[in-house]
Amino acid sequence: MWEDSHEEGSPPARWSEFANAFIDLFFPAETKEARAAEFESLKQGSMSVWEYHMRFACLSKYAIYMLPTMEARVRRFVQGLSPLVMNEASTVALNYDINYGKIVEFAKSKETRKLKNRMEREGSNKARSAGNFSGTSGGGGGRSSFRRGSLGPSQSFAHSSVSA
Repeated sequence: MWEDSHEEGSPPARWSEFANAFIDLFFPAETKEARAAEFESLKQGSMSVWEYHMRFACLSKYAIYMLPTMEARVRRFVQGLSPLVMNEASTVALNYDINYGKIVEFAKSKETRKLKNRMEREGSNKARSAGNFSGTSGGGGGRSSFRRGSLGPSQSFAHSSVSA
């Protein structure tokens, strides 16, 4: 039906033209407005950067008026990122000529690195805690001093060497 509506001999339609015609025909205006509103309020929240990017890409076509340029697309993507990576992504977006694909990759790599660092810290904290709670040959003196919140000389040294 859509192909028949084009004049004979006209150039082939681009995919974006077909997609727009499809959306106009099969999606009610209310649905398009709801998706645009969803895009406008989209935040990464508990999604990974990749999941956020996929949702951003799916919903952005309903709010194309918000993204007239590549800079606007990048800015809007960065605004919705979680605090975990938003500050660094904002700095990169402001100081470099960066496109949407590059900012997504940058945010993904920052998120991966920060989550890995967090897991390593938590792992070393657990190991440190396990060492402090394991008891000593001196009758558990290390355990009681840990509960009081004071670090004895040997525990302070262990703490600083693990942190380093």
